[in-house]
Amino acid sequence: MSASFLCGSSIASCGAKNSDGAALFPAGHRFHHEGPPLARVATVSLSQRAFLESLFRNAVAAAHPANCLAAHLPPPPAAGHLFMLAAGKAGASMAQVAEQHFLDACGVPASRIAGIAVTRRGYGCGTRRVRVIEAGHPMPDAAGLSATEETLALARSALPDDLVLALVSGGASANWVAPVTGISLREKQDVTRQLLASGASIVDVNTVRKHLSRIKGGRLAQAAYPARVVTVAISDVPGDDPAVIGSGPTVPDSTTLADARDVASRYRLELPPGVRDALADSANETPKPGNAAFAGATFALAARPAEVFRSVQSAVRAAGYEAVLLGADVEGEARVVAAAHARLACDLKAQGRRAVVLSGGELTVTLRGQGRGGPNQEYALALAIALAGAPGIAALAGDTDGTDGGTGRAEDPAGAFIDHTTLARAQRLGLHPAACLDDNNSTEFFEKLGDLLVPGPTLTNVNDFRAILVDSP
Repeated sequence: MSASFLCGSSIASCGAKNSDGAALFPAGHRFHHEGPPLARVATVSLSQRAFLESLFRNAVAAAHPANCLAAHLPPPPAAGHLFMLAAGKAGASMAQVAEQHFLDACGVPASRIAGIAVTRRGYGCGTRRVRVIEAGHPMPDAAGLSATEETLALARSALPDDLVLALVSGGASANWVAPVTGISLREKQDVTRQLLASGASIVDVNTVRKHLSRIKGGRLAQAAYPARVVTVAISDVPGDDPAVIGSGPTVPDSTTLADARDVASRYRLELPPGVRDALADSANETPKPGNAAFAGATFALAARPAEVFRSVQSAVRAAGYEAVLLGADVEGEARVVAAAHARLACDLKAQGRRAVVLSGGELTVTLRGQGRGGPNQEYALALAIALAGAPGIAALAGDTDGTDGGTGRAEDPAGAFIDHTTLARAQRLGLHPAACLDDNNSTEFFEKLGDLLVPGPTLTNVNDFRAILVDSP
């Protein structure tokens, strides 16, 4: 089949359902309320909440594969096979959309398409030629381990006339797990757990991950060589660096074993002996720019946070508010960033400006307590404390993948809402906001208030979404 034929672009949305049976993004999705019924417990102002939710939905829909992927897909191979290798929270939905594009819009025979998509549990979609495997996130598990071995085997089977299409999204680093020789899955899990609790940036976390893996840091491209490798990704990292998204499985890696050891030292990780040995073994150095495996490889972004926020800014302006974008790549400790954002919101309020303060990126939490939470919920709690009940200000903070921290379940919260009544309502319920913050217990705090954001699996991931509404009291 010639690669020059014209492919159509009609793509249907993923048919997955959430726990309420409602279709997921982008069409017909319903957010459900978590906690006591709205009729019996006062919650964040419904009009403010609905508006903030609409902005969150706008962001997620803009990054859903059904709305952004097809235009970035390559032509099918002229003669060989098409192998789709997908991973991350959008892994199954990207595979579904790509599969429909090549089978239905392009007319590629089904016999020439095969693939494996590894995604977070609860994020699966129906596919025809690509096998979907649900695995652990944020902690890698045995399901991900076996699925990754199958992925590497399929990549190694590719011939020069074949096309290996890597569909990468946030969460791929956990879903694709292939420890280097001498390291067990349990040891990889231990290091991952320490990194996630340390407050390390995603760049630092993935620097260590890449040097302990047989698929990350360009190793997947090496496995597929000499087949042509095309990567299409949905970015969930500040700066959209291809080497950081999903730990860069198909692109050269500029970080080194020495960098990984430095990260371990700076964050005082207690490394098992096997991991220490692995980070000292030159055989585990990642492939660098100039490696033959990358000669014919290409990389494209189907969605990135900056584009998503442009869509949200338009919605904010259409609603009659000023859009104040602080950046799509904000990083830092959640409670510190929240304090700074609270000061800005109060300044805007004092100036009489009706505005929505927007920010994305990836915030971190240094665990000090024993509670349940995530960066967005911690940000929301710290923001409520800093605002101290300032009238006319409400906010939503949520992760666009549908989960913020949590236990790895699809029904984990994505974030939380706050407004000027948050602290007063907490006081009436006997909750102590500062104590909850100290214990990293934001989930329980917002759960009791009924102000958790629980959208269910969104089937995409462009990182954090935060919106502070500054309005008339």
